[in-house]
Amino acid sequence: MNPALATAAGATVVAAMKVGLVLGAGGVQGGAWLTGALDALARETGWDPASADYVVGTSAGSMLAALLGAGVPPWFMVAHSAGETFTGAVDAAGRPAAEASRAGGAEYRLARLWPPPIGPGSWRLVARTLSRPDRHTPAAALTGWLPRGVLSTEPLREQVRRVTPSGWSEHANLWIVACDYATGRRVAFGRAGSPPADLADAVAASCAIPGFYAPVEVDGRAYVDGGVYSPSNLDVLRDEELDLVVCLNPTSTLHPLRALSPREWPALILHRQSGRRLGGEAKKLRSRGVDVVLVQPVGDDLQTMGVNLMSTRNRNRVIEIARRTVAEQLREPGNRELLARLPRGRPEKVTRPSGPPSAWPPLAELRRSA
Repeated sequence: MNPALATAAGATVVAAMKVGLVLGAGGVQGGAWLTGALDALARETGWDPASADYVVGTSAGSMLAALLGAGVPPWFMVAHSAGETFTGAVDAAGRPAAEASRAGGAEYRLARLWPPPIGPGSWRLVARTLSRPDRHTPAAALTGWLPRGVLSTEPLREQVRRVTPSGWSEHANLWIVACDYATGRRVAFGRAGSPPADLADAVAASCAIPGFYAPVEVDGRAYVDGGVYSPSNLDVLRDEELDLVVCLNPTSTLHPLRALSPREWPALILHRQSGRRLGGEAKKLRSRGVDVVLVQPVGDDLQTMGVNLMSTRNRNRVIEIARRTVAEQLREPGNRELLARLPRGRPEKVTRPSGPPSAWPPLAELRRSA
């Protein structure tokens, strides 16, 4: 869909381009890939991803979406993850930014649970998926049977609260996708009509991998990872009036997949199912005249990420590889033509400023200008 044209007093006026940004699920390794991908997207296009009219995040993508919504530039995410310290950079509460987790909240602590989780985690979801298997994804069916996770999502909340201490994001349309633990239904927190939630709780819910993290209660109901419904949730934007949607999806790939050993089979299945789902969702948007740019890991990314997406090792290597491979995808003719229409962002939001950190705009100012 091209930006709308209107004629007023004999002059042709081009309406502002409406853009959506979708960040998919992918665990710790997927979050690292998204960090590099966002930096590549900003550098290659000159566009500030935080300026998207709609930002949708699922699981790992929800954390990146929350940081973007708070105005944290992708270049800063890359530098912070690499261990750089910037004098004078503070979080929303005035604490040194250097004290924040370098792993995006991927710290594993046991949750305080009583009684201990035994047996299926959600009997209600088990009953629903058995009675209407055609209405639920295989992931939702499996989720009900898995025992409740035992790891706390508090480190994820702590990371979000550094940029948004309470309430919701200042971004007008930041949607965080989670899955109702009793019904398997998708919920986009932040969208009109969805249950009220603090951003930190919504991100924790979106990241609560069944059988790994403990479910998260929001407004009296339990929620788990939004990837249970869809790893991408691209189609959540299908009813919005948009010209272009850019989707960064860490769990699918166009690279030829060959499972060389049984150890690689789960990853192979994940990539194939995620790719099919992503293709179907993109088709829904394109049928409504919306241009869609899909960016996915390639062979070098997959090899670096490995089969354990929750591993905290090798994150910075994944980021650096993604900065290169995603830039190459964005330069492909079809993508380049669509992305050329994106509006230019503020230079300090798009690329790392030159000179010493003391000469940079304060991080708090960058947040306000998101």
